[in-house]
Amino acid sequence: MTIEQERVSANHWPGLDVVPSGPRSQVSARIAKRLFRAAISRLDVTVMADGEVFGKGGPTMVITRPEEFYLRIGRHQLIGFGEAYLTGAWDAEDLGGFLQVLAAEMQNLVPPRLQKLRGLVVKRPPRTQKSSTKNSRSNIAHHYDLSNDLFRLFLDPTLSYSSALFEGEPLEATAADLEAAQGRKIERLLDEAGVGEGTRVLEIGSGWGELCIRAARRGATITSLTLSVEQKALADQRIAEAGFSDRCSVEIRDYRDVTGTYDAIVSVEMIEAVGWQFWRTYFETIDRVLAPGGKVAIQAITMPHDRMLATRNTYTWINKYIFPGGFLPSVQVIDEITRDHTTLQMSPAYSMGQHYARTLTLWDQAFLAHAQEVLALGFDETFLRMWHFYLEYSRAGFAAGYIDVNQLTFTRD
Repeated sequence: MTIEQERVSANHWPGLDVVPSGPRSQVSARIAKRLFRAAISRLDVTVMADGEVFGKGGPTMVITRPEEFYLRIGRHQLIGFGEAYLTGAWDAEDLGGFLQVLAAEMQNLVPPRLQKLRGLVVKRPPRTQKSSTKNSRSNIAHHYDLSNDLFRLFLDPTLSYSSALFEGEPLEATAADLEAAQGRKIERLLDEAGVGEGTRVLEIGSGWGELCIRAARRGATITSLTLSVEQKALADQRIAEAGFSDRCSVEIRDYRDVTGTYDAIVSVEMIEAVGWQFWRTYFETIDRVLAPGGKVAIQAITMPHDRMLATRNTYTWINKYIFPGGFLPSVQVIDEITRDHTTLQMSPAYSMGQHYARTLTLWDQAFLAHAQEVLALGFDETFLRMWHFYLEYSRAGFAAGYIDVNQLTFTRD
């Protein structure tokens, strides 16, 4: 077994086999049970537990170990909710459909009077996950260095790990449409950034090289930054196979350390890993290296401004298991930062939320279809449940409109 496979073996889930116990846990579990049942009773879902059925009817959740379920959410709130799924304390055949109903009512699940106590209950992100220069590489490696072979199993041939842009109604798109839709997304960004013959391009966040290849086809030269060793290795290989090694340079480099001057700067769903403490640094860096008359085009997952302000110091299930240090900005805060601290001016946002919901559905279908191959790579059953939950949890957020994804273009006077 390789080192990367050991990272996601059964030994990678410290504490998950420990159910909270003790008097404090029992009290919090009773409170959690009352709050959970009160919230569910107002929603269009069906929850089955201890022979009881509650909810107004809709996607079904089955709580197989109620005591464990309430102990986990009582002590660890939404992290505990996700961990209870990982251990099998609850399940749902239509996981995304069930989570979508919850996501649509996320702001109202807890009574307003109790939301004021939120800061006393929820956990704060660990300092070791703050996306500083010191921590960023390990944060990125936690996710993107899992295994290139894993990502190949559920992504399309472009290896684009971001929202596609479908032609027509997203909900009608099939797996056969995904590759063209990913290309359409990238081409739109390159158009927005004005990438063409002779353009000097900076890409912040390499992915596996598809944007580099497409920019090079236009006659541009590209410097692409990543902190993932695995991504760089495969991106270099794909770029060489496409015949563009002379035009594309993929570097292991933090965005804060970038030098040079660029006519166009593009970044696809990388700002989510920057951390709210460094958004200003991120855009000031872009402003510093953008040539006069240059343009910037980024694709960013966003959340409503009020929810962003309320949750920016919250440690989430996604932070713990999927993206350490990650946090979603709002379109408003991006506009405010660029107006107040840079010479950049943001054009109206191009929203693609429902396209992401469909993208995630197609990814999850492909992931589940290749479950045996995932296990053969050295990943365990807990990882299968975790990744399925992550993809469906994310899809639910987009489908419900709780989160969105936007292409944002910036210019100068």
